[in-house]
Amino acid sequence: MRKLLYFTFTLALIAAITSYALWTRERPIGHYLSDLRIKLAVDQGTPADHGNLLGIQPELFPTDYQSPERLHRKLAAYLQQARDQGLLNEKTVVVLPEHIGTWLMVSGEKNELYQAASLKEAMNWLAVSNPLPFLRALITAKGDNRLNDAHLRMKARSMAEQYQRLFGGLAKEFGITLVAGSIVLPEPVIEGSNLRIGSGALYNTTLVFGSDGLPIGQPQRQLYPTFDERGFIQASADQAVQVVDTPAGRLGVLIGSDSWYPDNYRKLNAQGAQLVAVPAFVIGRGAWDRPWRGYKNLSTPSEVSLKPEEVSEGEAWRRLTLTGRAPSSLASAGVSVFLRGQFWDQGSAGQSFINSNGEHFADGDARGARLLNIWL
Repeated sequence: MRKLLYFTFTLALIAAITSYALWTRERPIGHYLSDLRIKLAVDQGTPADHGNLLGIQPELFPTDYQSPERLHRKLAAYLQQARDQGLLNEKTVVVLPEHIGTWLMVSGEKNELYQAASLKEAMNWLAVSNPLPFLRALITAKGDNRLNDAHLRMKARSMAEQYQRLFGGLAKEFGITLVAGSIVLPEPVIEGSNLRIGSGALYNTTLVFGSDGLPIGQPQRQLYPTFDERGFIQASADQAVQVVDTPAGRLGVLIGSDSWYPDNYRKLNAQGAQLVAVPAFVIGRGAWDRPWRGYKNLSTPSEVSLKPEEVSEGEAWRRLTLTGRAPSSLASAGVSVFLRGQFWDQGSAGQSFINSNGEHFADGDARGARLLNIWL
């Protein structure tokens, strides 16, 4: 009798493990109707032969990331509408928001993940659906928040490949220079013409792609991640701020709140930056109008007099982002572009804006997808 019980239990265990293994391999893709509309919110200057700086504020949701093809469809629709309005040419520099590439971590997952009620539940589905990659990533995780590190690290190789193929492909398809927002990857580097990853710490990174679809320069890492991210994203304050040549002029990129540091603009000035792109992301619905919490990290510039809770989050972004304000920045124009949408229970805020010659241009209604353009 005991042998029969052992035999029955073993068969049941094998059946359960087999069923689980088969379940983890299933990736059904459901139908999804995405809103492809986008509004031209700001259009400054007069078209000439100097090119233009075009910010795209997308409105994205988890199901937009169900496959790279879906995300391409949405972003290509935005770019096509910009082209139809005469906003794209061989000298156009397009800027996308922070973390637009990071969410590729949920690409190709099970429907339960996209239907989750919260980000925590979604990440649980991500781990359960990929048990072996998740365990390997957890073993090699860095930083204080090893769980968040593992979620990002477990699919980093495929994320890097998808990021380059998607955004490099869009740059080539539309014949533009593209600042591809940002993506969190371990020790990213360009080898030859390809984005590669290492095995060390995670960095919030951006790449610029030329109209041939290839990367321009090396990845630019975020220098000062926010306090909330420092448990799993490594600061890179000792890295040089890069400036790259584009058909519209020399371009510098500052990720998120890196744009709050006056010293970064001095470094860009020293390299002759004419344009500045700021991919950004503010978490929390309504956060734009709440009191500003300060620099949210360990480094606060001594020359900044703005105090926490003195102004709103939005006003702090407008005051601290110095593009186009001589002598702090000698750039002729800059654009700050925010990621909008709803990622499970994580809402988003942020109102994209353009700075030029000390003037600030923004749309009064920040909801939905927006185009912000300035002719150079």
